[in-house]
Amino acid sequence: MNSLLKFITCGSVDDGKSTLIGHMLYDAKLLFADQEQALHLDSKVGSRGGAIDYSLLLDGLMAEREQGITIDVAYRYFTTEKRSFIVADTPGHEEYTRNMAVGASFADLAVILVDATHGVLVQTRRHARICAMMGIRHFVFAVNKMDLISYDEGRFEKISRDIRRMMSEHEFETMKILPVSATEGDNITQKSSHMLWYRGVSLLTYLENIDIHESEGGEGFAMPVQRVCRPDRTFRGFQGQIESGMLRIGDEVTSLPSSEKAVVSRIIDAGKDVDSAECGHAVTVSLDREVDISRGCVLVKDYQPYVGSLFTVRLLWMDDNPLIAGKNYYLKLGTRLIPAIVMNINHKIDVNTGDEIPADATYKNEIVECDISVSDKIVYDKFRDNQALGSLILIDRVTNMTSACGVVLRNIQRSNNLTWQKLDVTREFRAGQKGQPPITIWMTGLSGAGKSVVSNELEKHLVALGMHTMTLDGDNVRMGLNRNLGFKEADRIENIRRIAEVAKLMNDAGLIVITAFISPYARDRQMARDIIGSDSFVEVYMSTPLEECERRDIKGLYKKARSGELSDFTGISSPYEIPQHADVSIDTTSLEPEKCVAMIWNTLTERYPQLKHFDGTAT
Repeated sequence: MNSLLKFITCGSVDDGKSTLIGHMLYDAKLLFADQEQALHLDSKVGSRGGAIDYSLLLDGLMAEREQGITIDVAYRYFTTEKRSFIVADTPGHEEYTRNMAVGASFADLAVILVDATHGVLVQTRRHARICAMMGIRHFVFAVNKMDLISYDEGRFEKISRDIRRMMSEHEFETMKILPVSATEGDNITQKSSHMLWYRGVSLLTYLENIDIHESEGGEGFAMPVQRVCRPDRTFRGFQGQIESGMLRIGDEVTSLPSSEKAVVSRIIDAGKDVDSAECGHAVTVSLDREVDISRGCVLVKDYQPYVGSLFTVRLLWMDDNPLIAGKNYYLKLGTRLIPAIVMNINHKIDVNTGDEIPADATYKNEIVECDISVSDKIVYDKFRDNQALGSLILIDRVTNMTSACGVVLRNIQRSNNLTWQKLDVTREFRAGQKGQPPITIWMTGLSGAGKSVVSNELEKHLVALGMHTMTLDGDNVRMGLNRNLGFKEADRIENIRRIAEVAKLMNDAGLIVITAFISPYARDRQMARDIIGSDSFVEVYMSTPLEECERRDIKGLYKKARSGELSDFTGISSPYEIPQHADVSIDTTSLEPEKCVAMIWNTLTERYPQLKHFDGTAT
C-alpha cells in the first residue's frame, strides 16, 4: 500500500493556494470526467476571462467564488502511483486564521506559498509560526507567480534568503524552496522549461518522495483512556488510542493520576484478541485487577509524564473577545475536559520578529504565552516530548466556542508541591451541627437594583428563624479584602473569584452566605457557581430596569458615568449580561423588600426542603 502524506497549503491572501492544488490535480489527471467538465463550464463565468480557473476545484462556497478567496478548509484526497495524499487547502485571510490552524493540526507537512511579486509577508510569518507551533517539522515553500516577474532567478534567490532567515527561528527537519507558477503550471507536476536555472524537482515529485516518519511522542507507552467498556459484569476494558510506545500482554501499566498499577491481561485490536499493539492503534485493554480508571486517565509504561494542575502554554488566540488574566474556560487536553483559569499572561509573541512583548490582554490571531491552572490534577507533557499529551484547546464556558488552541511548554513545579489537606471536622459535620444546608445566595444586578437592601432584609429573616448566616456586600469587601483591585475587566474577574472562594470557605463552615455584587459577566457568575458548587449555589437576578436604577442613583454613580467622570460603569459604558437561567428573578420597581424576601424564601424551601423546619411548616 502506498504511504499516506497529510499536508496543508497556506500563506497570505491571494498567493494562489487553491490554484496550485487545483492545477496539480488537473495536470496529474486525478479528476473524474464530470469534475473536469464542470471545471471548464464554471471557468467560463469565472475571473480569468474564460481561461481555466483551477481554484474552483477547491473553493466550493459561494462566497469563496464571488470573492476569489478561500474561507473554509477544503480537504481533498488523491492518489498517484507512488503515494496517497490528503491535502487541506486553508484560507490566507487573517480573519480566518483559526481555520488555517485547524488544518495545520492534522498535517505532517506544510506547503507555504509566497507571492513572488510581494515576497515574505506578515501572514506568511504568522502561518509559518503556527505550523511550527502545531508540530509540523517538514516545510515546502512554493514561491508562486514566477510568470509575473518573468521567471527572474535573482528575485527568487532574494526571497529564498528571506525564507531561510525567517525559518531560523523555528525547529524543523526538512525544508524545500522551489519556484512555481500555479496558473501556468510551472514546476507543479513537471519541470518548467521557463526556469532552466532551477535544478530541483517539481512540487508533486518532491511530495511523492519525501520521507516522513510520524513521531510517536516518546519511547514509553502512553494511552489516554477515552471510554470504559463494561458490556456485562464479566468484562471491564479501557478503550483509547495508543499515542506512544507498544503494549504487550503481561506488561505492568500505571494509571495516572492515581498511580495505581495493574498487569495487562487482554488486548483487543479491531475486534480481535492480540498479544501486542503499537502506537496509532485504537485498542481495548483489560487488566488483571479492578482499578479506578475513568475517561481522562492515562495508562503508561516506562514513561512518566507530568501530573499537576499548573503549567505554561503557548496559545493561538482565536476568540473575538480578548484574553484577560483571570478568565475561566474549559481546557481539553487528551481525553480530559476540565475547568481552567488563565492565571497570568507572560507575554505575546511578535509574529514578525519572534520578540516577546509584555501584554495585559491578547486579541484575535495573536500568539501568547501564559500560565494556566486547572481545577484538579491532570496528566500532561511538553508538546515537544509528546504531542498527544501536550496539545490543548480552550473552550468558552458560556458559548462553548473554541477560544484558543495551544501547546504545553513547561511544567510549573510549585503545583506539584501542594496537597489538599483533609480535615476530620468536615463541611457536613459543621452543617449538621447548625442544622442547615450550607448554601450561597448570589444576588446579581445593576447598581441600584436593590441587591444590598434585599440581602440585608433576607439575612434578618434567616437569622430570626434561627439560622447562621453571613452577608458579603460588594462595597464592604472592596474596602477590605479586595481594596487592591480596580474596576478594569481583569480586576472585576479577580474580585468575583475571591468572593466565590470566600463564600465556599464560609459554606464549608456550615454558614448560609448571601452575596450582593453586580457581577455583570455570565462567565464570572459561572466561575462562581463552579467554585462554590451547583448544589450550593442559588442565583438571584435583581432585574430592575436600568431606567429605574438610574432614577434612584442612590450613590450618584450614574450621574458621574453620564458626565464621563466614571469610566467602565456597568449599564452605561460597560455591559451587563443578563442571567439566562436565574433561580429567582425580582424586579424591585414596585415590590417591597419583604415581598422580595418571600419570593427568595419560597425558592429556597422548594430546593432545600430541610429549611422548612425553621418556620414550623415541616411535616
